[in-house]
Amino acid sequence: MSTTLLVQTQIPQQRTINGLLFPSVLSISSSPNPPDLSRALHEIQSQQKPWLESLLHSSGALLLRGLPLSTAHDFNRLVEAFHYQELPYVGGAAPRTNVVGRVFTANESPPDQKIPFHHEMAQVPEFPSKLFFFCEEEPRSGGETPIVLSHVIYDKMKEKFPEFVEELEAEGLVYTRVLGASDDPTSAIGRGWQSTFMTKDKSIAEERAARLGTKLEWMEDGVKTVMGPIPAVKYDKTRGRKIWFNSMVAAYTGWKDARNDPVKAVTFGNGKPLPGDIVLECSRLLEEESVAVPWKKGDVLLVDNWAVLHSRRPFEPPRRILASLCK
Repeated sequence: MSTTLLVQTQIPQQRTINGLLFPSVLSISSSPNPPDLSRALHEIQSQQKPWLESLLHSSGALLLRGLPLSTAHDFNRLVEAFHYQELPYVGGAAPRTNVVGRVFTANESPPDQKIPFHHEMAQVPEFPSKLFFFCEEEPRSGGETPIVLSHVIYDKMKEKFPEFVEELEAEGLVYTRVLGASDDPTSAIGRGWQSTFMTKDKSIAEERAARLGTKLEWMEDGVKTVMGPIPAVKYDKTRGRKIWFNSMVAAYTGWKDARNDPVKAVTFGNGKPLPGDIVLECSRLLEEESVAVPWKKGDVLLVDNWAVLHSRRPFEPPRRILASLCK
């Protein structure tokens, strides 16, 4: 019986960066007897996982296409087959719903809203190292999850704005967000404080916030959270390079709702406002260097959160993308 389940393939949207295809795309090898899910997961687990991890390390993201996955339960089984530790979603901004096991909805903000580029949970000290995304229902149009290599953005920003990057590395960033008590489904950052800190008790919320390095200032109808100063640039030891590990563009251009003014949502670590023209140029660079692959039902995108920023384009419903975060 053939055991080469996933093989590398190419699609038009890939880019070649420093001689490597980004992202790596893998599909089921052609066979007269395509595997059922149990056999596919057994082969990934017992034979292909080390190879997949080495590809993920070199390219930063893997698109797995053609696996026999159709439901959230199937996706949960795939995530568990990799044996990565789960990361609880404490401190993140996006409204999400637990679907089954380790599987959550991706950001549930309205379809006409763009979600800007960010490293997942870059604004808190404990963030996932890997993210799984799964397309349960593909969009009628749009709705891609563009990805971009973080070290490429760091290098280009350093070359273009050396003084800004020097200040950013010295000062870090402070993120400020006002939360209501309950979730606001009309906002991309509408997660309320009760689900953010997984409690209705203010004193427990304060303890959990403190563990995330977050200060809480209670208001009449919610709470102001102040996170940081937190580094905006990190050093990826496993690859020996600096990365643009922040949510600066996402906060400055996207943290906007009835409670929040995006320009005040992120500042230098010393409280000094960020230069808007440079933030917008960074946003343009992120778009320019990114890859956006249209989702197909059953697709799985595995992202190394140390290497890659991701975003979401507006879409025409229906679209259902599920996610799982790993330590």
